[in-house]
Amino acid sequence: MTHHKHTHQSTLCYPVLHPIALAAILALAGTGVAHAQQGTSPASQAAASQQGASASLPPVTVSASGLQLGANDMTTPVTVLEGDELVRRREATLGETLNSEPGITSSHFGAGASRPIIRGMDGPRVKVLSDGAELHDASTISPDHAVVSEPLLATQIEVLRGPSALLYGNGAVGGVVNVLDGKVPTAVPPKGVEGSAELRANTGAREAAGAFSLTGGTGNLAVHVEGVARDAGDYRVGKGWAPEGEPTRKVLGSFNRTDTGSVGLSWVGDRGYLGAAYTRQTAKYGLPGHNHSFEGCHTHGNSLHCGSHDHDEGEDDHDHDHDHEHGDVPVVDLRSERFDIRGELRNPFAGFSALRLRAGVTDYVHDEVEDGAISTTFQNKAYDTRVELQHNPIAGFKGVIGLQTSQRKFTADGEEAYVEPTITRKLGIFALEEYRLGDWRFEAALRHDRQTAEAQASGIERSHNGTSASLGAVWKFTPGYQVGTSFTRASRAPTAEELYAQGLHMATSTYERGNANLKSEISQNIDVSLKKTAGDTTFGVSVFRNRINNYIYGRTLDEVDGLQLLQYSQADATFTGIEGQVRQRINRNLGVTLFGDTVRARLADGGGLLPRIPATRAGIRMDANWQAWEGQVEWVQVARQNRVADFETATPGYGMLNLGVSYNGQLSNGSPWQAYLKANNLTDRLAYAHTSFIKNAAPLMGRNVTVGVKVAF
Repeated sequence: MTHHKHTHQSTLCYPVLHPIALAAILALAGTGVAHAQQGTSPASQAAASQQGASASLPPVTVSASGLQLGANDMTTPVTVLEGDELVRRREATLGETLNSEPGITSSHFGAGASRPIIRGMDGPRVKVLSDGAELHDASTISPDHAVVSEPLLATQIEVLRGPSALLYGNGAVGGVVNVLDGKVPTAVPPKGVEGSAELRANTGAREAAGAFSLTGGTGNLAVHVEGVARDAGDYRVGKGWAPEGEPTRKVLGSFNRTDTGSVGLSWVGDRGYLGAAYTRQTAKYGLPGHNHSFEGCHTHGNSLHCGSHDHDEGEDDHDHDHDHEHGDVPVVDLRSERFDIRGELRNPFAGFSALRLRAGVTDYVHDEVEDGAISTTFQNKAYDTRVELQHNPIAGFKGVIGLQTSQRKFTADGEEAYVEPTITRKLGIFALEEYRLGDWRFEAALRHDRQTAEAQASGIERSHNGTSASLGAVWKFTPGYQVGTSFTRASRAPTAEELYAQGLHMATSTYERGNANLKSEISQNIDVSLKKTAGDTTFGVSVFRNRINNYIYGRTLDEVDGLQLLQYSQADATFTGIEGQVRQRINRNLGVTLFGDTVRARLADGGGLLPRIPATRAGIRMDANWQAWEGQVEWVQVARQNRVADFETATPGYGMLNLGVSYNGQLSNGSPWQAYLKANNLTDRLAYAHTSFIKNAAPLMGRNVTVGVKVAF
């Protein structure tokens, strides 16, 4: 095995001028104002949680809506996690944090990497944002690569389903996940200093984690510092799992050690703010299920050759786990550094109400270490800039126009460098308009994008242009009831990996081949939702159908001992599904909720089913509150997934019993604090995630209990 030495030198000197120049223009244009989004303070959240179930809470503002809309004004379904609910739901990764929300699952690759899957779509079809700015890591390239977003530092997480979120790129045909944070302060604390601290521990992986956030300032200056440290060992799975006769129930190589820190500085004025932040994240986590027996496998035409095509008798054809020593499991050693610039200016000039800026420079690198030596290094150096200009009402129309540009230089070097170095440049312009008429709200969006993907080694360059549009309406036809519908036509350009991949990818047990002649996908999505937002009974249900012409997918051409030859191909595909929940308030202290989702995905004209589509889920949850106490108990039933693609195995269903309880109090100085406990998979059920490439090598965590305490001041 060769040990590769790498020097990580930035090649983004000239692009850095783009966000810095725009920041200077914004600074000269005027001073920044109060928050673009009014959040709920920890104190008010604690007070609200002690009220009865019928209490009326302030409407939740969806930052990613573009027009600072409330969740009930959106034309498509949106999930917002904030306050106590966010504290209860948070896990070590973004995917696992959102995994229990209707319509959302996770890719689940051990404990270190897990990306959200929305309505059966993942990877580049789901954009992950940090307060409106796209995150640049390597998670869209492969599910074993982590998302560089820390849930413990999130103040709010928003999920917009479907391809209607055109403000953030036409490639997000699955949806958008926007993680709000406080790394760039938008206001000077009234008391001069405010912050929070949290400690938590988990039994399933012997995890210990701590987080802090501190904002201080005086005059027009505000500074913010925050950090998280996490140390988790290999986690235990449910009863009945013994890989190849091993007595342990731990998934070897499922450990996760992550450290994240950020410092930000802002100038805040009467009309806006302008600030910057530097964020660094380091992580080490294992890659379970890595199969060394595939080393040396190659192709002959459309066939695989690994020395012999004969299968050993009694050998499992899928998801091998040949590593039994902790030291033999490959380890990802990750470092991500990002510099953010954010600003907002109210009433920048006549006719416009707000000017917003998001810009960033990212230097991401991770080494995959085997037997103490670096086998492969992935690097992603990127910049992104986004400017929005919101205009005042014109003949009843209110809207926003904007420009977005980015460049990503991706390189892979070593044994699993299955994608040659590429440079991807994107440029997009967009507009969103709304019109309100009585009980109706209408919305229209238009976006045009150009993408150029250049393979540096071969010199091949491909350019794609695409125009996307959406129309939607919300009708509040009677008090407390509303119906929403939207139609979207979106174009997604193929990624550099889909165009130029060529080589063995042992983490997912695949040999991948790209296709430089891929065309853009054209998605036509219709979404209809019905909500009841007031009264003892509330509910929300949504049905959708997404027809995608020239859908890009990895078509399996051959298989040898679990290794699949994937050829990126195109065919028409259709995704249909339903998701929703209904809550019945029993009395001022008790409520019960039914929830569930299902999605079906298949290729057109009898082309078969698509792989790793989430199984149907249904559940029941009872919630209770009494004085300062809150509690929940739920049962989630996941159906067997036997609607599988070629060369894919079915996944058994399972049921999980989960419980949570929290107590909200106040210190002598009035600062709120919260202690919480949540217990997942109380029956210690052995469960597999059908969406995971390594479902058999890394089942879901068994019985585990998390305890924590959080103090705000």
